[in-house]
Amino acid sequence: MTYQEKTLPCNDWPDPEDDLEDDNGENPLSEDGKLLYEHFRVIADRSQTLLRIDKFLIDRLPNTSRNRIQSAAEANCILVNGKAVKSNYRVKPLDVIAIMMSRPRHESEVVPEDIPLDIVYEDGELLVVNKPAGLVVHPGHGNYQGTLVNGLAYYLKDDPQYDPKDPRVGLVHRIDKNTSGLLVIAKRPEAKTNLSLQFFNKTTQRRYVALIWGIPKEAEGRIEGHIGRDPHDRMIMAVFPGGEQGKHAVTHYRVMEKFGYVSLVECRLETGRTHQIRAHMKHIGHPVFNDERYGGNTILKGLQSSAYKQFIHNCFDVCPRQALHAKTLGFVHPDTGEEMFFDSGMPSDMQQLTERWRKYYHAE
Repeated sequence: MTYQEKTLPCNDWPDPEDDLEDDNGENPLSEDGKLLYEHFRVIADRSQTLLRIDKFLIDRLPNTSRNRIQSAAEANCILVNGKAVKSNYRVKPLDVIAIMMSRPRHESEVVPEDIPLDIVYEDGELLVVNKPAGLVVHPGHGNYQGTLVNGLAYYLKDDPQYDPKDPRVGLVHRIDKNTSGLLVIAKRPEAKTNLSLQFFNKTTQRRYVALIWGIPKEAEGRIEGHIGRDPHDRMIMAVFPGGEQGKHAVTHYRVMEKFGYVSLVECRLETGRTHQIRAHMKHIGHPVFNDERYGGNTILKGLQSSAYKQFIHNCFDVCPRQALHAKTLGFVHPDTGEEMFFDSGMPSDMQQLTERWRKYYHAE
């Protein structure tokens, strides 16, 4: 499908499942790689009171304005139960609302910053970075400096073909601020197009290591459930097993080691949705250890003793973020066709955390 920079009639809307896959993305791309549209789907609660749709959506859509919502309505780009409505439509319980808005034009200056980067591979087309926990990947929403993109702008400042403001180069996928691990960055537009299609076609290899609460009943398993924004908290993702909302998501897991009250698992991504592992693990009752947003930062398994509670809090101090690491990354080189595979060791905070649990478990 070709995306034109114009207002599209509703029956020509791009399917969100056609997006080039990105851990944080929800937007189709034009042929030159520019993000043109934002596409959202919301289902009203059963208890929803009658409310103008522009007021209803302003509280549920991140980083938008009422004017943008009203403009979408005027362009017949707000659908309720499949039919276009105007901004004065009153939302009813269980209404299924879809909206597409043109992405606002803006030029964001990316300031090059001398940020240390752990580059594990580089050639003329791409580079692979091992991102530490705590480093934001992309500028935005209060993090306009000190990000991986700022560091890349500095590192590649002498490359005349790399423009950090050009969406046709740069990040191919993303991982969360407090998740560590491997990322591939395209230095040339052709490389980004090729790599993005590999992510979209699910031919890349991505494995994560996580410490989770509890021990899954099965040593290996497959978690399937659509993932979308939680209607009650836009900062987290929810799992919708029936597929009534969100996007198709599949995570495969394998228990690597058991420590009584927690487990070390390997997760293989079949899809790449925002917070996929974190949301899926919570969904099956095993949140990632010390994952604040998904409830893993409280004592969910174990003893009631003060000594155990102190042990857990010491563990939280050793690894003060979700215990999740993007350990491996595999793809086909966009220029040579060579199969590339990278493996990164667990960072020191997760190593220390795992060793503490190992000693605790074997000392019992």
